Amino acid sequence: MSKVTIRDIRVILTAPAGINLVVVKVETSEPGLYGLGCATFTQRFLSVKSAVEDYLKPFLVGKDVDNIEDIWHTCMVNSYWRNGPVLNNAISGVDMALWDIKGKRAGMPVYQLLGGKCREGVAVYRHADGRDVNEVEDNVRKFMEEGYRYIRCQMGGYGGRIEKLASPENAPPGAYYDPDAYAMSVPKLFDHIRSKVGFEVELLHDVHERLQPIEAVRLAKNLEPYRLFFLEDALSPEQISWFEAIRNQCAVPLAMGELFVHPAEWMPLISNRLIDFIRVHISAIGGITPARKLAALCEAFGIRTAWHGPGDVSPVGHAANVHLDTCCRNFGVQEWTPISEPLAEVFPGSPEVRNGYVYPNDKPGLGIDIDEEKAAKYPCENRVIKWTVARTPDGTSVTP
Repeated sequence: MSKVTIRDIRVILTAPAGINLVVVKVETSEPGLYGLGCATFTQRFLSVKSAVEDYLKPFLVGKDVDNIEDIWHTCMVNSYWRNGPVLNNAISGVDMALWDIKGKRAGMPVYQLLGGKCREGVAVYRHADGRDVNEVEDNVRKFMEEGYRYIRCQMGGYGGRIEKLASPENAPPGAYYDPDAYAMSVPKLFDHIRSKVGFEVELLHDVHERLQPIEAVRLAKNLEPYRLFFLEDALSPEQISWFEAIRNQCAVPLAMGELFVHPAEWMPLISNRLIDFIRVHISAIGGITPARKLAALCEAFGIRTAWHGPGDVSPVGHAANVHLDTCCRNFGVQEWTPISEPLAEVFPGSPEVRNGYVYPNDKPGLGIDIDEEKAAKYPCENRVIKWTVARTPDGTSVTP
């Protein structure tokens, strides 16, 4: 093969579903050959755009597209300071795009480049929320009827609902919740769901770091009878040493990593076998290159993958998740947010879900494209994020 180099790098911002998405397009010296990558850090999308176009682009134009490993590492260290969400997402956009290009040059899907299929379809889980236990049950049954075998149960969103808020005078605005009321409501929710639908469906729950560490320990113990598939983000990244206390007191499977950006965060949890599922946001750790290494590390310690898959992952990022899921032997489950009709129109070739499984297509590379004219119809909006201003009833700011 003749040498192909990076000719240009562009950032495409779009929000077909009302969520700011960042997609990187790497164009090459070969006419018509380009790759796409997800760099979505939706809360700071303009910072990622700047990191790509003002810093990575001048550094990368002219480099050989085949040298993915070298490009990833030199991009990471070129700024000297490293391992933050803005830089990692910027690098991810380039990294995924280069894997997309490599697959197109080889005439193979990315999962083939990574070792080939371990499974034909990838099991996904959906989110069942509700105002009360009955509404959550109804939504669980709806997903079961649609063929889903893994369902995450929440009641009133992250941190639950507040019936009455007793706050001090002049309490600042914010997204208030009551940790104690929330912690007491969750076992009642799962007691209801299990009593109504039985144990034939796998149930999950996301704490979303909304509890003090000792309360997270108590909640995990209280949930043990309901046989969760996993309890997600029971602790914030700043409190990961508390996982040992949970592990020593109960057998609830634990998933962690949505907010991770640095290997030092996941290494102790993996090496000490304190979690059961790694749940990183692939673009936030730098893309496919570090994710495939992380999956291999986890396999050696008996830990499965459950990559983050919310609405603030672009369809390009979802495709990358699915390619990794397809070829990783220690795959566990994939979080799934439906790809709406506007998203599918902007991103032709998006992965499709059928009967609880998502399937990659067999096109070369990541198998997904972007219609830039349609993407431009959905501009991103730079607004202050409100849901992350989490506060307890007395007004104290806490991790969201």
